[in-house]
Amino acid sequence: MRKFYLATCLFMATLVLQAQKKLVSYDQAFKGAATNITKPLPVIRGWADDEHYLEMRKDDSDGKSKLMSVDVKTGKAVAYTAPVKTTAALVSAASLGLKNGEKNFTVSPDGKKAAYTRNHNLYIIDIESKKETALTTDGSEDIKNGYASWVYYEEILGRGSFYKAFWWSNDSKQICYMRFDDSQVPKFPIFLADGQHGGLENEHYPKPGDKNPEVKIGVVTIETGITVWAAFNEKDDQYFGEPVWTPTGQLWVQWMNRGQDNLKVYAVNTIDGSKTVVYDETQKTWIDLDEASRFTFLDGGKQFILKSDKDGWDNLYLHDAAGKLINPITTGNFWATSIVKVDEKTKTIYFRARKENSARFDFYKIGFNGKGLTRLSIGDYSHDQINLSPNAKYFITTYSNLSTPPTIALADAKGKLIREIGNAKGSAFEEYAIPATKLFRVKSTDGLFELPVTITYPVNFDSTKRYPVLVSIYGGPNAGTVYDRWKPVGGNTQWWAQEGVIQVSFDNRSSGHFGKNGLNYIHRQLGKYEIEDYMDCGNWLRRQAFVDTTKLAITGGSFGGYMTCMALTYGAAVFTHGIANAAVTDWQLYDTHYTERFMDTPQENPEGYKNTAVMTHANKYKGLLRIVHGTTDDNVHMQNSIQLINKLQELNKHFEFMVYPNERHGIGANSANKAQHNRNEAFRFYYNQLLGKQLPAVFQPTGGTEKRGF
Repeated sequence: MRKFYLATCLFMATLVLQAQKKLVSYDQAFKGAATNITKPLPVIRGWADDEHYLEMRKDDSDGKSKLMSVDVKTGKAVAYTAPVKTTAALVSAASLGLKNGEKNFTVSPDGKKAAYTRNHNLYIIDIESKKETALTTDGSEDIKNGYASWVYYEEILGRGSFYKAFWWSNDSKQICYMRFDDSQVPKFPIFLADGQHGGLENEHYPKPGDKNPEVKIGVVTIETGITVWAAFNEKDDQYFGEPVWTPTGQLWVQWMNRGQDNLKVYAVNTIDGSKTVVYDETQKTWIDLDEASRFTFLDGGKQFILKSDKDGWDNLYLHDAAGKLINPITTGNFWATSIVKVDEKTKTIYFRARKENSARFDFYKIGFNGKGLTRLSIGDYSHDQINLSPNAKYFITTYSNLSTPPTIALADAKGKLIREIGNAKGSAFEEYAIPATKLFRVKSTDGLFELPVTITYPVNFDSTKRYPVLVSIYGGPNAGTVYDRWKPVGGNTQWWAQEGVIQVSFDNRSSGHFGKNGLNYIHRQLGKYEIEDYMDCGNWLRRQAFVDTTKLAITGGSFGGYMTCMALTYGAAVFTHGIANAAVTDWQLYDTHYTERFMDTPQENPEGYKNTAVMTHANKYKGLLRIVHGTTDDNVHMQNSIQLINKLQELNKHFEFMVYPNERHGIGANSANKAQHNRNEAFRFYYNQLLGKQLPAVFQPTGGTEKRGF
């Protein structure tokens, strides 16, 4: 109790000091005008060797930024000349005269050839002779070779793939590729309003229960151009994850049933296409297939480390080349585990994970045998970037927490701090009123979870006053937003703090804070526990004396838009206002792979789909909801918002709707004017509904010159 009292007194004293400090201006918040509150951190580019790290610095001799080699012990820096890249490494499609819409130009490991797709066919080109060879010829709008079908791009291979679905072998002699047949996948029409007659985009987009693309796994030998097909039946209801070429030259293919609760890894014989099971995992709920870093190979491929959440947490397991488990490496409540380095000589694994505090990342080491777990990171901070020296003698960490700006420090192999390399505190850090942010834990109604909540208080906060609240959320599975790390100064957060709005983020049980154990609760009822957890957090906020319970707003996009719609319907007794951007409103309207992972098909789980649809709870709607959507959103179709609007109109409910013609899932991605319009209209909503004010003139194109800090 005394500790809490002292912390409260310290917090209040900080707020008193804020009243004497400067505020951030519009130009500083939104146009990049300097504040000098923070400064850029040094740019670390890795290590030259175990005693010298590489950093971009200004050379004292000419003032130019150069790559410098910095001595670990003395800090002395000298210019570093990086190894010269080979010509092959620098080759591009343009340099070879390719100008016909080639996609995903990828040079072979030996640097002699490159592969790419064009018009849904796979090609290679000899870099020296510039001779091009077509490896497939049947590409069309329905048949895609080496170029992903939409649902694979979005949900399995990932947006970072840019639709690439081919992979060079390590010896450059073969390419594994996926062949997609979309001919039976339903097409979703996206209306284009331009011109006199408009038009349609017909997108192959499978919705829950629909036919998925048929996929074949091919291995083409470069010398012969002959493709061998892996022994899978493309007619089966199945998914394939990203293939892996092992150090021994084997091709491993990740296979999953449509129910997504059984993962099998097959070693595929590239000569005849036959396959052998290497790994087989089943869970009662689901397994993620889009796990790009599932395998780490050791000893030239004789062993491998596999990451799995099969025990309810994100742990590492050591296997032999045949897939037999040797031993678990980590056990316990690790999450978001990622291997930084494997030292085979000392049989040590260095990795980052959340464990001590679910809102922070720490840096650890452990033996292959699961012994010797050691936390190397220091203090009560989130260590968000780790740069380990080649032989793990030193590491550089970038860390922060909600009250401490990012710092870069050098530490030795035992985690002992050697020196600070850089600090983000700028020369004017103490001159401005920076809003305080605090982390809390709120118990869920069922008593099972301590839900994490961050509150950013208004500048000059007065606990005797009541403030409007703006909650920003996402809410999707394993996509938490509450972290104990520094929040950048400026932008929306600083602005609303200066205006007197309490800003809140909170995470539900499926956010990752509680591992796969927490995630499993949402199986077959995606959205139910999430909104109920948010209601628990909202009710906790309503009990705080400084909260205006008539102005508890919430906003989010995509899954966050869905949560916002649920908050104003299912949770209307708690939340009063909301802006839902590009919201899913019924899981029957989203894609197969994502939705069925959590919900199964509508045929298997009709009640689950009904109970989690926003329209089912629309009769509870009150308050004020603004629905925002782009007309050509090819991810969450505007159909979602239209169906909700139709339901609200049938119920004679008042709401607002803002539509953005020709905008995709991220409104403003292709139009700075629409991005600004979307922001300004959201701000207008908050000013009117939460603050009872008009949108300040400074936000208008003809607003003139601002004359005050705010």
